[in-house]
Amino acid sequence: MKTELLNPANSAVIFIDFQPQMTFGVANIDRQTLFNNVLLLAKAAKIFNVPTILTTVETKSFSGNMWPQLLDIFPGQEPIERSSMNSWESGQFVAAVKATGKNKLIMAALWTEVCLAFPALEAMKAGFEVYAVEDASGGTSLAAHNAAMRRIEQAGAVPMTALQVLLEYQRDWARKETYNEVLDAVKEHCGAYGQGVEYAYTMVHGAPASRVAAVGH
Repeated sequence: MKTELLNPANSAVIFIDFQPQMTFGVANIDRQTLFNNVLLLAKAAKIFNVPTILTTVETKSFSGNMWPQLLDIFPGQEPIERSSMNSWESGQFVAAVKATGKNKLIMAALWTEVCLAFPALEAMKAGFEVYAVEDASGGTSLAAHNAAMRRIEQAGAVPMTALQVLLEYQRDWARKETYNEVLDAVKEHCGAYGQGVEYAYTMVHGAPASRVAAVGH
């Protein structure tokens, strides 16, 4: 049910085609902001041990390797290489999705109008629920991105943001086993919200003002 909140036990996260050549074509969002949001989403999956799938298209002949910063978050995990723009046409990819055992698929991709829209539609047709991370996906124009999001939303996909995914997983600040890692991700990737957390740490709770000082203690 789409009214059920996301949690680490009912969902999987999928990163599609975060490669240099695809990044070059993004025009609907500042690319540094996109990069930041993708890494935040990846850290959310990592912190909560959510099954994660990485996939790339035409690495050697056109698109280049997946972003190394994304690969670093999932060391030892090889992206599924494809030739088709539609990852759902890869038997290996579909098998990996089914192997997660999760029905809720959190998807982010470059580009929104192709590499997100195509498998999102196919996954919903196959009976999966799709949660499209809008601010961690990019299209070749604002019109292309927005039209693709409307298309998959009309088909039943649920729009999300990267921060929303992270906080939906955490949900309760009493969940101390992930508390520090979540706030570290917020401070690094969430702009004004992260600065607010930093302020509370130092000015309210008396944490050292510098990371060097914190290590020294």
